This record gives sequence, structure tokens and C-alpha cells, in this order.
Amino acid sequence: MDVYGELVDQYADFGRYAVADSACFAAWAAAVAEDPDLLAWLSTLPAGKAQPNLVFAAARWHGVPAPGPYDGLRDALLGDDGRIRATILARRTQTNEVGRLATLVPAFATLGIDEPVALLEVGPSAGLVLYPDRWSYAWETDAGVVRAGDGRSLSCRVRGPAPVPADPPRVAWRGGVDLNPLDVTDADAMAWLSTLVWPEQDARREQLGHAIEVARAEPPDLRRGDLLTELPALVAEAASYGPVVVFHTAVIAYLTDPDRERFHDLMAGLVAAGACHWVSNEGPRVLPRVTATGPAAPEGRFVLGVDGQAVASTHGHGTAMTWHP
Repeated sequence: MDVYGELVDQYADFGRYAVADSACFAAWAAAVAEDPDLLAWLSTLPAGKAQPNLVFAAARWHGVPAPGPYDGLRDALLGDDGRIRATILARRTQTNEVGRLATLVPAFATLGIDEPVALLEVGPSAGLVLYPDRWSYAWETDAGVVRAGDGRSLSCRVRGPAPVPADPPRVAWRGGVDLNPLDVTDADAMAWLSTLVWPEQDARREQLGHAIEVARAEPPDLRRGDLLTELPALVAEAASYGPVVVFHTAVIAYLTDPDRERFHDLMAGLVAAGACHWVSNEGPRVLPRVTATGPAAPEGRFVLGVDGQAVASTHGHGTAMTWHP
């Protein structure tokens, strides 16, 4: 889904993507795509602010029941007294899906780093995905379940020759840069993250609560700033702690097309200079030069890249991965 694309396409795409994980959101999105009155209301929002996940979360934040009928959403938005709109304008979809670690850890393993790393996330939100060493993993492969780690388990269905490691990576430093970093000790901010979890997914919501507890025990070093200008200096700073691994998941989609290209060039330059490694996990249209290095990703999947090369397609919540031969 392109957050800057046509509204009809955004909601139709989101509806197809959500069908396997949220019957409510799939139905809501499909209905919005065919509702000219609601599309007209959404068109009054600034570019990038009419995306389904943000609009649906804002409506739920103000009491729209989910799971619930589409009419409840429609009436709330068309009858909005300004409060839902204000929430949409003030908040972001900083979902911080820690389940993605189950697909990121094999990518980290391909780097061949034998020492603790400096883990730097682009667009980390509250930084909950910066703790791969505090979780355990159960990769369900064709040959059986492969396990690693000692913490709470994250599961992922794996197809193809994924290099699932015997141990999670060791982390010497964890930090990131975000336009709006969230404080894990801020109850309101964490309640918003919980609202962003799709309505039927109680297990994800409970997993999020555990991830917040993990981060609160040792908060990450999060900096406020524009990734395109702040990242090189932060990479250089992080290098004092160990080999730097820059990663991001479902973040670069929020940049404009020209800035996506600038980001790709920036990361390619840092990798070529030996300043860091780069692990990306984005929709197929977000970093087209990465996507072009691998086979076509199935509908609704992300492209997982290592140093600019596509290595796998992944489920957006980290529950499945197909590694390229």
C-alpha cells in the first residue's frame, strides 16, 4: 500500500492485505473504497494522513467499536466534531511490531559478525524492535522447528534456505533516529501503540505489552531528527560500540519517492564505505532498486534486503518468510 497513492487504491489494497489477519479491517477498508462520501471526507486530510491504519486507529481511540459494523466507523467520521481529525493529524502509525524480529534475525545472521553489534534503527518509534537478544525464536521450517534464544518466543513460518541462527545476535548498543521518538515510560504513547494493533489480534497486543516491559528495563538511545540528515553522524557515533547494523521495517514507505531514492543512495554509500551494514524490510514499491535484485514478492509481502540485495519476502507482522534460493 502506498500511503501517498490514490485513496481508493490505498483502501482497496489495505482491505486485501488485512483479510487474513483482521476481518473487521478488511471489511471496513473494502467499504471505504466504495463509499464516495467517506472518500471525500478523507480527501480533506493532508497527504499521507488518510492511510487506513491511522484513520481506523484514531476512530477506535475515540470509541468506535472494533470488531464492529462499518456503519459505526462511517457515522463517527462523517459526524466528527473535530476530535478524530485532530488525533489523525497529531498521531502517527508507529506500530513497532516486535514480531518482525523473527524475520530480521536471520538477515542479521547473514552478516557474519562474531562480536556484539551496534544496532541502529531508522524510524524506531519507541525502539521495541531493538531487542533481538531479549527474545527467543521458533522458526517453523520444512525440516522441523528450529529454536534459538532464551526469552519469550516469537514464531515464524519459514520456506526456503533461510540461515536461521543458533543464537540471537549480541547487542552492545541500541538506538535510532525518528522524527517523533516515543518514550516507553509515557503511558499515553504506549496506549496509542496498543490501539494501532488490529482489533482481533489480542496475542499481538499482549506481545506488545511484554515488548514495552523489555524496553522499559533498559530504554534505547533514541534521537529526534530527520533520518536523511542525522543518520551519517549517528552511524559514526554508534561505531564506537561495535560493527554498526542499520535496519528499518515499514518506515521508508512514509517518505516521498524522491526522498526514498535519496535514502537508498545514502545507505548504499555508507555500506560501500564500510561504515555499516544495511537491513531493509519494506513494501515492494518502496525501495525498487532493492526489490529488482530478487524475484517478485507475493501480494501483500515485504521485501527483506541485506546491503541492498533482496534475500526474502516477509509477512508484515513477522509471522512468515520465504527465503530466496
